[in-house]
Amino acid sequence: MKIIVLDGYTLNPGDLSWDKLNNLGEVVLYDRTPADKIIERSLGAEVLITNKTPFSEATINSLPDLKYIGVLATGYNVLDTEAAKKRNVLVTNAPAYSTASVAQLTFALLLELCQHVQKHSDSVMDGKWARSTDFSYSDFPLIELSGKTFGIIGFGNIGKKVADLATVFGMDVIAASRNQTDQSLRKNFRWETVSGVLEQADVVSIHCPLTPETKGLINSESLKRMKRSAFLINTSRGPVVVEKDLADALNNGIIAGAGIDVLSIEPPSIDNPLFKAKNCIITPHIAWATKEARVRLMDIAVNNVAAFINGKPINVIS
Repeated sequence: MKIIVLDGYTLNPGDLSWDKLNNLGEVVLYDRTPADKIIERSLGAEVLITNKTPFSEATINSLPDLKYIGVLATGYNVLDTEAAKKRNVLVTNAPAYSTASVAQLTFALLLELCQHVQKHSDSVMDGKWARSTDFSYSDFPLIELSGKTFGIIGFGNIGKKVADLATVFGMDVIAASRNQTDQSLRKNFRWETVSGVLEQADVVSIHCPLTPETKGLINSESLKRMKRSAFLINTSRGPVVVEKDLADALNNGIIAGAGIDVLSIEPPSIDNPLFKAKNCIITPHIAWATKEARVRLMDIAVNNVAAFINGKPINVIS
């Protein structure tokens, strides 16, 4: 069976092994695949593995041998699942591999907004502490999380893990989700609408998938509902946030700060408005990318392919 990996570099930049996948068939590996090479490189493959390489209906219909697409992510908005279903092409994803890592970065972003660790460290290295007449100083407001309200939009595996961490910090948790499951064991938790989360939370953290309903969910109008002292964290998908609206809200004091790991276009253009926004921290889509998470992702991806070959597919989304 011919297996082609179209963009394997971010999963495995050299510190993991493809050996288990190689044992399943004839494997061709590409670190990256530009848009104009997708069809050319995919021809003849029965199994295709993609992370962010997109698959439109036209692309899928151009590949007569294709039987399976494995997405190296939990989200699968990179491909047209309806087109795959029409062609009887099975699609799988990799659920839950990055839950702990994404939750960890969520709080890394939040804690940087609250403590300004890097900025204070830079000032010390520049000699400001050595020149200080006091034993302690702070150049930026320092914020304690205990007693504040943490709002979560999207309450899947990651949202639940983030809620666990918020509880450890002594925060009350409110959440909005399509599926409001029983959370009675969480004593500091209550369900809310999206509007309720925006209006009441001191921190709003986005953990919903990108769908037609969630695209642009965070925009000028929704940002105005938030407290002026509130922080926005987004580690889900970039297009959930209208970046120009968020930049305007930060620059005009509508909200106090933002921690962002995802943007609407990746890599972004150099003139992205968030690059010059006040109190905005941006990381390059790294929440998923700890080595531990990538090891889990590799194992899930290989097991998905093996299960498909054995006629017992798992983690099927289409």
